[in-house]
Amino acid sequence: MRRETKAYAAGLTTVLLWSTVASAFKLTLRYLDYAQLLLYAAITSLSILGLILVARGRFGDVFRASRHEYARSLVLGILNPFVYYLVLFKAYELLPAQVAQPLNYTWALTLAFLSIPLLKQRLAATDILAGFICYAGVVVISTGGRFSGMGGVSPAGVALALGSTLIWALYWIYNTRDGRDPVVALFTNFAFGLPFVLIYCAVFSSLRVEHAAGLLGAAYVGAVEMGFAFVLWLVALRLTDSVARVGNLIFLSPFISLVFIRVFVGEEIRRSTIPGLVLIVVGLITQQSAARRRTPTEQAR
Repeated sequence: MRRETKAYAAGLTTVLLWSTVASAFKLTLRYLDYAQLLLYAAITSLSILGLILVARGRFGDVFRASRHEYARSLVLGILNPFVYYLVLFKAYELLPAQVAQPLNYTWALTLAFLSIPLLKQRLAATDILAGFICYAGVVVISTGGRFSGMGGVSPAGVALALGSTLIWALYWIYNTRDGRDPVVALFTNFAFGLPFVLIYCAVFSSLRVEHAAGLLGAAYVGAVEMGFAFVLWLVALRLTDSVARVGNLIFLSPFISLVFIRVFVGEEIRRSTIPGLVLIVVGLITQQSAARRRTPTEQAR
């Protein structure tokens, strides 16, 4: 296979895997609460990332970091997996998957807006337009198209889903300053974050799991959402000659996810979900297309 063909194969496989996780969250939350789901998913993810590093002969790099890099991993580990996934899984606990998934998907726009004060990037008119389009989609999905109220959707759940985008964007902005191998850095972040997850679960939930299905679901979430998909996406980006084209594959994910939500979770897809999701994706494409047209000097301002 040509490198570009391999890149697209890896990218499409990643998109397909990511498209299953919203359904996996909801199905697993039938057997575990949000804290238990995070604990056992994080344990699975840490184990898989460790095995990947061993297979690559890079596990020793985990212990060669500087004091500054370990301090960074502590902060990043608190952000992800601890705070981010607690907020996200609680949002899924409160919301239908077809609502939580598109709202969380707006993290890319949140990242663009946070990059303005934190990375000194410039706010363009296109960014404002993209935000207007994207958050119009958020309103449509959150209200069910009935703008006089929340359409039966939990306001707290909506706030948490949107709040998760802020946490995720902060994580990736600070993660860009980490020069270590991405898998080494992610493993170290998760290793620092896991004790916080364990303590939270022991205090506010329970370490005991009643149903084996819950553990299987958490293992799937840890393996796919926090493990293999991340590594496979890195492979796709490293193989391709056009990161932009492969990156565009991610816009297929929310639509494929709706199919899985309908088939496996059994949610009836609301008439407002698809037009709202289309608005969100159009807003994100608008923002990313404009960002790619800027010169490196403009992006650094």
